[in-house]
Amino acid sequence: MPTDYIKTFPQYIIPKQALTTFAGLMANITTPAIKNHLIQNFIKKYDVNMSEAKEENPLAYACFNDFFVRHLKSEARPIADANIVSPVDGVVSELGRIEQGQILQAKGRYYTVDEFLACDPMISKQFINGRFATLYLSPKDYHRIHMPVAATLRSMIYVPGKLFSVQPTTARVVPRLFARNERLVIFFDTEVGLMAMVLVGATIVGAIGTSWHGDIKRSRQNQYFDYSSKPIHLNKGDEMGYFKLGSTVVLLFADSQNVEWLEKIHAGDAIKYGQDLGV
Repeated sequence: MPTDYIKTFPQYIIPKQALTTFAGLMANITTPAIKNHLIQNFIKKYDVNMSEAKEENPLAYACFNDFFVRHLKSEARPIADANIVSPVDGVVSELGRIEQGQILQAKGRYYTVDEFLACDPMISKQFINGRFATLYLSPKDYHRIHMPVAATLRSMIYVPGKLFSVQPTTARVVPRLFARNERLVIFFDTEVGLMAMVLVGATIVGAIGTSWHGDIKRSRQNQYFDYSSKPIHLNKGDEMGYFKLGSTVVLLFADSQNVEWLEKIHAGDAIKYGQDLGV
């Protein structure tokens, strides 16, 4: 644990916003010599499996961001015959029951549903005793996000915030990390009740986006988007969003006896998009 504090301390003093802005600019450069160097170095460092990508040639991407949010071949991630599937490739940081409005961040650290969702209390209180799963996407992972169940989009809220790293080391150290960071909170209606998918920003995450809106423009104030008058329905497995560089998705289901995570899934497990996650 002392090592975690030592590793995390620089995040309190580095200019995270400026670093993130710079990384976003670099990731959009289309000059072949620069973007090819960035892409090839990244593939080598993180051992990226390009045979899964629809476009296997790394030099064919217009910029680093296009490479980073590359599409996969459909056969690379079959959708399990399950009620709830993983929306992403990543690692299960934590999962379980939301206990009296408290969500487990890491051992001994919690944050509240109210501050995390930043919504009308009448909505957030529905999650007080619900279920949650926190899924961490490392840089090497596939960074498009898909639907864990069939659902109808209700609304979303962009919440400005800090840009701490969301890697496990930081989650063990920074209090209320996910409730302090920038995030996009998206609410859906499903056959088992209300579901929220929260896309958490982090250092050098150039953008968070959705399939129906595109990149979310950063601002200093909360932004609200209401889709009740123009419902958008998505099927299980449909693409719903993306990160331009790694981050975390927190999946929440409202208080319901109808949702349980599979007993075989534990914190620390690697998981793939489309893999069975819950019933």
